[in-house]
Amino acid sequence: MLSDQIYMQRCLALARHGAGRTSPNPMVGAVVVHRGKVIGEGYHRRYGSEHAEVMAIKSVGDQSLLKESTLYVNLEPCSHYGQTPPCAALIIDKKIPKTVIGCQDPFPEVSGRGIAMLRAGGVEVVSGILEDEAIELNREFITFHTLKRPYIYLKWAQSSDGFIDRNRSSFKEQPLVLSSERSLQAVHRKRAEAAAIMVGTRTAILDNPALTVRRWAGTSPLRITLDRHLRIPPTHRILDGSLPTIVFTEQPSASKPNLEFVQIEFGRNTLAQVLDNLYQRRLLSLIVEGGASLLESFMSEGLWDEIQVETTPLRLGDGVRGPSLKCETNINIRTWAKGI
Repeated sequence: MLSDQIYMQRCLALARHGAGRTSPNPMVGAVVVHRGKVIGEGYHRRYGSEHAEVMAIKSVGDQSLLKESTLYVNLEPCSHYGQTPPCAALIIDKKIPKTVIGCQDPFPEVSGRGIAMLRAGGVEVVSGILEDEAIELNREFITFHTLKRPYIYLKWAQSSDGFIDRNRSSFKEQPLVLSSERSLQAVHRKRAEAAAIMVGTRTAILDNPALTVRRWAGTSPLRITLDRHLRIPPTHRILDGSLPTIVFTEQPSASKPNLEFVQIEFGRNTLAQVLDNLYQRRLLSLIVEGGASLLESFMSEGLWDEIQVETTPLRLGDGVRGPSLKCETNINIRTWAKGI
């Protein structure tokens, strides 16, 4: 029904307010409707706080109306005890007769069990309303639980002739800025919503990046770099201990506050080892910002979900060649999504 889609759209809009704060939980919004009128709504504000269904139900002024109402929620209500009690049990306890769901939760402790619990408790359940939109909203959460790895964004800026920088040999030579101020703001917004951000050894050395959120309000992501032989100078910003940082290396090295050295075996499924480590840490998303060699490695192994390329009108004629995007599309697009 059209009305179901309208209320589900509201759930999705509410859920987006939690972007960057709910991980490793999903973004969820909920709406309570009584005889065609919205009488309550809520969303999951941050990890560890009350779920959207609880917030929506609590917001209803006259709780007796719940027995004649429909609850809309973009993701299947949970059926297990985690940071909070199961939402499915609350819906049953409040005698809400009908629940409309966007998509099923892939989390193993929920996955279909929430729906089964509701139906066993006498609640009518309708699912699959704006399902594609619901999946898209929580693509990071869904990818994490289905593929057992973070959702991976590959990102770079390049000249019109395909170069990402000049040829440089020292971090004292400033990297070429190819991004516009507007796109840099968009990049920092994405950083504020991501769980982790990663660069390769050469990029960490030559660019000396801070990998922080500066052009947007929000929390900086976990910083990650590869440094097989510990070549990054200890004075570089990524090793300054100002933010949680992981260095994957082959060499033994003592960790420090906010700076963790993790030994892995390079040359044998290196990226798989890194991603498994991030999965164990429950990090839902990873932005890979360079350099070209690291980006190519992710692409060649099929380890990506979205590629964001900013192509500027500037021609360099020479320099560091950007990654080769082998797909049947125009490389000048801003974002190309591979899909879940």
